[in-house]
Amino acid sequence: MLACSKITSSDQVVALDILIPDSGHIELGDTLRPLGRALNSQGDSVAAQIFWATLDTATIVVLDSTTGVTVGKVVGSGRLQGRVGLLRSNPQAVVVAARLDSVRAAGAIRDTVTVSAPDSLSDSLLIRVFAADSEPPAGRQVVYAATTYPASGPTVKFVRGGTVTTDGTGLAFEQLRLSPGALPDSVVVTATVKRFTGTQIPGSPVTFVVEFRP
Repeated sequence: MLACSKITSSDQVVALDILIPDSGHIELGDTLRPLGRALNSQGDSVAAQIFWATLDTATIVVLDSTTGVTVGKVVGSGRLQGRVGLLRSNPQAVVVAARLDSVRAAGAIRDTVTVSAPDSLSDSLLIRVFAADSEPPAGRQVVYAATTYPASGPTVKFVRGGTVTTDGTGLAFEQLRLSPGALPDSVVVTATVKRFTGTQIPGSPVTFVVEFRP
């Protein structure tokens, strides 16, 4: 929100309410469309055209100033701003990340855990995310989920909480630890990687199988 100018009528725009989809994150070459409302002094919407511009043309490019459709030009951070007349919004951050190409397991997809071992800990369930360009796909979210067979309650838990991020080379991993309770025969673990828009990338989810033995 940005406010303030001298109020001369009830329809005068005094503030801009701006929303950037997906928390301002896009992949290289993708577009986003910001949402904005012009508000009067009562906080009601006013019919006014918002015009959009980038403050960092090297990183993001506004394709249409009336709709605000913006494309990620290079990996990095940029700022987007809306305007009605002389009233301008606060700069809105847009983060351009490497465009993900695919994901696959970066190690064994099956593991056997001996329950009598001191920690009953699985090996690392390792995946690697690949980018479609030369930029490393660092800091991308990977969500691990576990299903026990037979289903017998929460007999395992993730060491790192189930949600991890890729490192500078695109690698991410999780591990399973056995919890008190019934002993499962096996656990199927999926590692899911999505774009900021919510669509899964090719190869996602990656599936692992962890077996448990006395």
